[in-house]
Order: sequence, then structure tokens, then C-alpha cells
Amino acid sequence: MFHSAVPWVFLAVSMVGGLCTVNAFLPIRREPYTVASFVLAWAPGELPLQVLAVQVAGTLIFAHFGAFSHWPGWTGLAVAVLSWIGLVWLAVVAHRAGALVEDALARGAGGASPPPGFRPGPVWNTWWRLSIAVPFRFRRIQRIRNIDYWGDGIARHRLDVIRLRRGSSGPELRPVMVYIHGGAWVIGDKRQQGLPLLHELAARGWVCVAINYRLSPKAVWPSHIVDSKRAVAWVKEHIADYGGDPGFVAVSGGSAGGQLASLVALTPGAAEWQPGFEDADTSVDAAVCFYGAADLTGDPELSGSFGPGFLRLVERYVMQQPITSDRERFVRASPIERVGLDAPPMFVLHGSNDTLVSVAVARRFVVRLREVSRAPVVSVELPLAQHAFDILASIRCRHTTMGVVRFLEGVRVGTTPEFRVGPPEC
Repeated sequence: MFHSAVPWVFLAVSMVGGLCTVNAFLPIRREPYTVASFVLAWAPGELPLQVLAVQVAGTLIFAHFGAFSHWPGWTGLAVAVLSWIGLVWLAVVAHRAGALVEDALARGAGGASPPPGFRPGPVWNTWWRLSIAVPFRFRRIQRIRNIDYWGDGIARHRLDVIRLRRGSSGPELRPVMVYIHGGAWVIGDKRQQGLPLLHELAARGWVCVAINYRLSPKAVWPSHIVDSKRAVAWVKEHIADYGGDPGFVAVSGGSAGGQLASLVALTPGAAEWQPGFEDADTSVDAAVCFYGAADLTGDPELSGSFGPGFLRLVERYVMQQPITSDRERFVRASPIERVGLDAPPMFVLHGSNDTLVSVAVARRFVVRLREVSRAPVVSVELPLAQHAFDILASIRCRHTTMGVVRFLEGVRVGTTPEFRVGPPEC
């Protein structure tokens, strides 16, 4: 009985694996399936070779138990082989992200040339680190945890400083990166996201700051951006005590964190979002937006076939009021509506297969930036990439991380030329 069931079980398992691979190529962009499509596509999309290894190993185990004793097993093998071919192609596409990022830098920021001798750091130097894909923190990098940046004792008003251990980075003050985590403004933590980028920058001597902020539904907008700005103000006032240079501060984040990072960059000194610290310096020198929610109004031209689910989330949990009652509040919270002449240099990265935040949002955001901003604007649309492509130390993440580091180093040393108006790369 057991042996007769094995071919059928193998066929079922192969079908599930094959459907996940297909979903990585052709994600479902209609609600209520967009979140499920993201979850099922993330592993094969970002870790295709690891998924391939697991599927091959599973096939060998099934073969040992007689999966090929009947026709369902051979049918399952055919499905598995097609899935393997798809996974290899996903890995090829992920590797090609390097050329896309280089081209985006060359067109959008004149190459954003870093100092001589630039090369990938220790995060990416060995094959086994890419194989396990876990962005481990190196021994010479320390993380100083849970610094109260507001002084009010609230648990979510904490930040971590990530830097080289004392004596490793020299006596001079080092550039600073502030990272704001995502999670649809309702979940997430400073320990979970952006680690490949933060560890790479820290290994190069940067001082990185990962922040928490109050979350909905307990917190109502604009608590999230107020906290983010207060953290930046703390950095400007205190980061020198940790070896950081308040004269060069960049900001970054993904998804909801990308929205907050963009708003921080585009609204320095906005009194409405700096209650009690209106005069504090909250300006930044560069911004990097990963798959950011640049529009909170649910504009049908941007959301496309995604449906109204995103807007319902913002209305119910973040703003806690319908957009019809105060549309201006949603507009002012949308980075796409806050672009100005004095926007800092910005790098926008988005996946073409993102089912949580439509790539159309990034495209429109970049167009608006290039129409108005006087600073360099770099953008790259990553083929077949889903949401959260920068979480693990994957093939694609390696290329995007190194591109971001090149951009930031180029801005920092002043090699990024004046922005030239041109067609968007998105």
C-alpha cells in the first residue's frame, strides 16, 4: 500500500513545486491572492538554486522509495524537470541584475563612481555565504542595541547602532545610514530587514542605524513618520558619539519603510511632523527606496488590477479613516506628492513582479522626481523580482546591495554629477 502511494505523492509534490516556480514567473496580481502569490513566489524567486537543490534531493529520496514504479512518478519527474529548468532561468535573471544596476547608475548618476579599488565586501566574498543566504553579522561588526532616541521610555522608540568595533575604522568620523524597516506600518522590527546592506556598509566603515517606530493599529498616522524624523534628529545630535559623521546621513527602507524613508528625505524640517522638535535638523544627504509605497491614495492608474485592498489597509489600520473624509491627509503622506527642487540624490529599486506594491508606483515616482528634482535620480526595475528581494544575501541582493553602496559612496565623495533630465529606467 505504501509503495503504491509513493508515485502519487511524488506527483502531487512535484505539481506544488512546479506551480510555485510558475508563480515566480507569472504572479497573481488580483486580490485577494496577491499576498499568497508573494509568499509562494519569494523562495523560488530569490533562492532559486537553493530551491533547486531541495527539489533534486527530494526527487532522489522519492526514487529510493519507488516513486518511479508507476506512471504518476514519471509524470511527476517530467513536471520536476520543467520546474528545475525554470529555477535555473530565475537564477540567470537574478544574476543579470548586476548589469541592470550598473546601467542604471551610468545613466542616472554618471556612474556614481566610488573611490578607487571598490569591490564587493566580505558579505559576498565566499560562495557558501550566498548558498546559505543568511546575512550573518561578522565578528568585527558590533550592534549596540535599544538606544532610546526619544527619551520617553516607549519600547518602540529604540534604535540600534551597527558599526565596526572600536579601533577598526580609524579616528575620523564615518558616513551614516539610517534604515527604516517595512511591514505595512503594522508589523516589523529593526532586527529583521536590510541586514545585507547594513552589514556591507558597516564592514566598509559606515555607522548604520536601524530604527523602530510605533506601529498601527495602536498608532495612528502620522506617528510613524514623526518617530522616523525624531530618530534622524537624534542621529544628527548624537551619532558623533558612536563614530558617525552627522555631516553625511543617508536614509533607506523597504515597502512601508521605503515610504517613510522617502518622506524623511523629501520633507526636511516639516513642522507638522516634528511636534516638539520643530527646529531640529532632519535633512538627509541621500535616500534609497526599496519597493516603496510612494502613493497612499490608491490611485487606480498606479494600483492597476491589484484592486482596493492596499487602500483599505491604509484606511482601516494606518489612517483609521476613509480617504473620502480627508483625502488631503492621504495625499500629504504620499512621497510622490512631496517631491521638490531640493530633494536629495535618490535611488529607487523595484521588482517588476511585485504583487504587494505595484511597480507602476515606482515608475510614476521616478518620473515625478526627474521632472522636479535638481539632484541625481537613479532607478532600476528588476525583472521577475518580487517584494522583499533585499532581505536575504541572495544573488540579486548581492548586485542591488553593491549598486546601492556604489551610489552612496559616489554621492558621499562628490563624484555624482549634476542630474540630467532623461527617460526613466523603470
